Amino acid sequence: MNSSEFKVKGEDLLRKIREIIDEGNVNRIIIKDHEGKVYLEIPVTIGVIGAVILPVFAAIGALAALAADFTIEVIRRDQ
Repeated sequence: MNSSEFKVKGEDLLRKIREIIDEGNVNRIIIKDHEGKVYLEIPVTIGVIGAVILPVFAAIGALAALAADFTIEVIRRDQ
């Protein structure tokens, strides 16, 4: 597994999460605030991509309204 991090503003959070999921090969997404506090950890599996992902997107949208800066840590499966 390898990981990478992206720093985003609150208004860009949902868009970036959608991009990451669309890229595929993602195992887990962790959303943190600027201090490193974990707000949401999303296991990204085939089952989550279906109907379950819509409430997750709603939660991410609510998070975006709470804080200005986020770090998204993306853990990917090794290829």
